[in-house]
Amino acid sequence: MPATEPLSPPRLEEIEAAAERIRPFARRTPLLQLDVDGPVEIWLKLENLQPIGSFKIRGAASAMARLSKADLADGVITASAGNFAQGLAYCAREMGLPCGVVVPDNAPRTKLEAIEDLGGRLQPVSYDRWWRALVEHAYPELAGRFIHPVADPDVVAGNATIGLEIADDLPDVESVVVPFGGGGLSSGIASALRARTPETKVYAAEVETAAPFAASLAAGEAVGIDHRPSFVDGIGGKSVMKEMWPMTSELLADSLVVSLDQIAEAIRLLVRRAKTVAEGAGAASVAAALAGRAGNGRVVCVISGGNIDADRLRTILAGQTPE
Repeated sequence: MPATEPLSPPRLEEIEAAAERIRPFARRTPLLQLDVDGPVEIWLKLENLQPIGSFKIRGAASAMARLSKADLADGVITASAGNFAQGLAYCAREMGLPCGVVVPDNAPRTKLEAIEDLGGRLQPVSYDRWWRALVEHAYPELAGRFIHPVADPDVVAGNATIGLEIADDLPDVESVVVPFGGGGLSSGIASALRARTPETKVYAAEVETAAPFAASLAAGEAVGIDHRPSFVDGIGGKSVMKEMWPMTSELLADSLVVSLDQIAEAIRLLVRRAKTVAEGAGAASVAAALAGRAGNGRVVCVISGGNIDADRLRTILAGQTPE
């Protein structure tokens, strides 16, 4: 598939097939109500409880399980800042395959060590070169089948299985807030909910230091932004990928942009009230819901991952926001 060809939302039967494919690898995660002060009723979809601490295992398993032995003869490769690489490395290890990972040179050490622990081979490059691999859907310097962490139909279908689980467990949910990285998670979940609970609104949660979807909505097309690195490293790219824009702009109700301070406070609240650890991206959905941005009804916040650097978590729990 050419890198610029727009993706279409997965159909319900494709999502249900993906749910069967990922069953040997991914867990069916619980919904937990968060004790909060205020009118909003917040439920947490705890994808930080996956074997790799992130939802990314769903898309990785869905994509790999569709490939033939010939496709996988040289193993798999991807470009990832951490969580998708862990998902791909985990599945590759289970299948006895090599896995190469192109990583940006500013990726958190915690995530890089986790990739290596799972057998992934790291290829550090500059952020710009890493981003180019994502745009081009390729990194010719490494052997293996390239699996895109976002713009791959089978990855999106795997992500969408979260939406099926939400619809089964909480069918009267008013809105769902999803951290927005490249749009593969949010649009996948929105596709499933459109089929099962069409009245549910799905919102993207972005961080103020890198909110390409909000900027693209304002412009009416996929645009680039000035990307500022922060402790919220799992979301916020340089732009919305052109192949993802039609699907995300159609399916998502809006972008809810929150500050670094709001995300840090959400992480603290999750530890205090829910006894759960979220990384910055994972807590962005909670920060948006706490601000009342997703309505005052029953809201599900997707906790997309819990792979946060220990020093950053220590700083946050001490009441500060990491620089």
